[in-house]
Amino acid sequence: MNLRLFKQVIRRSNALRQKAQISMEYLIIVGFVAAVTVPMIIIFTTHSTEMNESIISNEAENIAAKIVDAAESVYYLGEFSKTTFRVSMPKNINSITLGNNEVVIFVDKMNGFDEVVKYCPVPINGSVSKEPGLYDIVVESRGDYVWVESN
Repeated sequence: MNLRLFKQVIRRSNALRQKAQISMEYLIIVGFVAAVTVPMIIIFTTHSTEMNESIISNEAENIAAKIVDAAESVYYLGEFSKTTFRVSMPKNINSITLGNNEVVIFVDKMNGFDEVVKYCPVPINGSVSKEPGLYDIVVESRGDYVWVESN
């Protein structure tokens, strides 16, 4: 009887060891997958954010260049010359300043801000909305300066 009991205890002990080994192998696999996946997610998120910020800065540069080109064009055409173009204002624009022969756009970024400055060879004034969305930018020559506004 003792021998039977002893064999039964040995079998149960072996079964428990096998279950423990399977559990340990499972934990090792899960740990390895987590160790590989978590850094990849962090790298992807960081890279994605940097790309979005770069795209927004490029859009801001394009908007500033369009405003300067249109201002120069209507200024040399003379007083009451006017042109309109449509822009899609990106998000994260902090401010847009027109004056002192410059178009200055501040873009919010994760680590501060980006300042986009375009020199304008003609006197320029006005105000353009910084809110995200689609806008018609009206550029009008007023004789000795150019007025820019968004509708």
